Amino acid sequence: MTAKDLSELSMLELFRVEVENQAPLLTAGLLALERDPEAADQLEACMRAAHSLKGAARIVDIAAAVGVAHAMEDCFVAAQDGRLRLRQSHIDLLLGGVDLLARFAQSPEMEPLDSPQVKAFALALESAMQDDGKSDPGPDAAMPASEEALMRSPAATAESTAQDRVVRVSADNLNRLLGLAGESLVAARWLRPFADSLLRLKRLQHETVQRLDALHDHAAVPTASPEERTRIALDEIKRRVAECEQLLAEGLADMETFERRSADLSRRLYDEAVACRMRPFADGVHATPRMLRDLGRSLGKQVRLEIVGAATPVDRDVLERLDAPLGHLLRNAIDHGIESPEQRRVAGKPAEGVVRLEARHSAGALEISVSDDGRGISLDAMRRAVVERNHTKAELAAELSEAELLEFLFLPGFTLSNRVTDMSGRGVGLDAVQDMVKQVRGSVRVSTEAGQGTRFQLQLPLTLSVVRTLLADVGGEPYAFPLARIVRAARVAPGQVELLEGRQHIEVDGRRIGLVTAHQILQAEEPQAAGGDLAVVVIGDHDDTYGVVVDRFLGERELVVHALDPRLGKIKDISAGALMEDGSPVLIIDVEDMIRSVQKLIASGHLSQAQPGHAAVDGRRPKRVLVVDDSLTVRELERKLLAQHGYEVEVAVDGMDGWNAVRTGHFDLLVTDVDMPRMDGIELVALVKKNPNLKSLPVMIMSYKDRAEDHRRGLEAGADHYLTKGSFHDETLLQAVVDLIGEAVA
Repeated sequence: MTAKDLSELSMLELFRVEVENQAPLLTAGLLALERDPEAADQLEACMRAAHSLKGAARIVDIAAAVGVAHAMEDCFVAAQDGRLRLRQSHIDLLLGGVDLLARFAQSPEMEPLDSPQVKAFALALESAMQDDGKSDPGPDAAMPASEEALMRSPAATAESTAQDRVVRVSADNLNRLLGLAGESLVAARWLRPFADSLLRLKRLQHETVQRLDALHDHAAVPTASPEERTRIALDEIKRRVAECEQLLAEGLADMETFERRSADLSRRLYDEAVACRMRPFADGVHATPRMLRDLGRSLGKQVRLEIVGAATPVDRDVLERLDAPLGHLLRNAIDHGIESPEQRRVAGKPAEGVVRLEARHSAGALEISVSDDGRGISLDAMRRAVVERNHTKAELAAELSEAELLEFLFLPGFTLSNRVTDMSGRGVGLDAVQDMVKQVRGSVRVSTEAGQGTRFQLQLPLTLSVVRTLLADVGGEPYAFPLARIVRAARVAPGQVELLEGRQHIEVDGRRIGLVTAHQILQAEEPQAAGGDLAVVVIGDHDDTYGVVVDRFLGERELVVHALDPRLGKIKDISAGALMEDGSPVLIIDVEDMIRSVQKLIASGHLSQAQPGHAAVDGRRPKRVLVVDDSLTVRELERKLLAQHGYEVEVAVDGMDGWNAVRTGHFDLLVTDVDMPRMDGIELVALVKKNPNLKSLPVMIMSYKDRAEDHRRGLEAGADHYLTKGSFHDETLLQAVVDLIGEAVA
């Protein structure tokens, strides 16, 4: 957009922008499905795009677009469930549906739901789904929009009403400006070490003058002519040194003044560049009050939206990505959270429900929360749902904490609703929310209170260009811990370290947290034995909090983030790089990845002592099992179940992570899922069985897929056993493990 900001667009223009963003994704996905109809990732992407377009069309009250998008979504869901195999006729119809949506977005007239084009599309798609594509419905079922209409953009058709002069700046230009401003900020800090060196020189010169004074007093003997000459020479030296000291002091003062001015200028330049990318939070949520009102009325509910922190500045890229996730959270709050007026009166609440949307800056991060005063999430219903969907069995579900239970909400396809409407019930929304948050290296939490409401809290980076960090020395190398991702930094006396169940702990705010060395996690040189306090960086949250022992603290720094070369892939425990004031490189820690590394060390029993003097509890080595699954919940349930029966368990988050782990560690058994990103379980099993050093490793496949052909594919790849996840949590899994590798400890 050039002449207008998105905040100035009408609701219809916003829908046009939404279609312009989602239509290419749908088209690319359909073309990929034409080549591979079973591509699960493309089906998921197309279904999400159709779901988003349906919600956007509902907001602007384009019933025809809602009907088309809903019909397309039904088709994608049927393909995901295996009830339909997409064929050429389906792809043609669905591409025609994309053209219809583009036509609705560009046409100023609101086409009715019963128009010939919409009816023809719906009937043709329904017929094609019923006969599974055996007959060709013909190319005229959905006519594409005209080329002229598709080429017309909101920016080209809208009249400019801006009072200020507008300059066209591309995203690349702005990013380069931001990068240069950040580099200027770093370069300006070079003056401070230089000024410090001059100060040290001044002190050394002062000490030299003192020594010359002593020599002068010793040589000041008036009766000896040589001594007199020596004294005169020393007087001259003293005078010159004093003059040099005076000049040095004046230069140092000038340098300090210049350093302050340069730092201030660089800061203002950087702030101005960042401000170019910032927009008030209100710009991204101006349509939500009307949306909540309309949705509430359609459901027979009275809802009021409260927006707090509307002026909070947000990076425009982050704000644009927030649109769909916030829409999902707000629709869920009305559809699932807020009760009807009658129910609220019975519960002693006002008939009007309140949904609160809040944005604020906290500890260098952007925090956005969506909360309601509705019925809350029933934990009992959650326990029943996870059992009914075979995510766990009733005994383990009863032991899960509230936080663990609520994590199931973010699983793909998980929903507590028994009905599917044009607003919810697909189990898509919260999965999309978590995906967006992960993309920007943020986090999302959910909390609930029965009868009082639910709260979703998103923590996102304020800007991706500069990060405030705590520098720490580990094995002679500096590492940067982002301040927004650490709990605290502390010095701990050796006497405060306690040994509990073979692990070292310290007490922080009344809680005992485990200690681990950064040297072991980062595979750095082992620390030299030395006395004194331990330097500890406390990371994590809730139950997953750990103290990471480093060699020493180097102070706080603001660093300009430099993305690592993508050819390096994901580097374990590292998120990015930066340059110090002297130009030397420093690596920025990926705190979430480091927490996972600590958990792996604990699960494998290989955690070393953070402080010499406490011997680890020794015993017979249990047999080691590697669990590979992209679902956090499934990984943890399998790990806990096997660990409770004496096995050492290490986990991997996908097939590629599992392949790296199995090649570098010794395991007695590999347990892997099938459907995973980057590398699926079948590929992983095939690689293991082809490797001469690993081909004898027993392999068990755990999958939701229970068809005969799925079993055959797994066994043909080389798996020694195939189980479905519906039974992984009972004695069947344990018996299968015993059959393959025996008891945990012989």
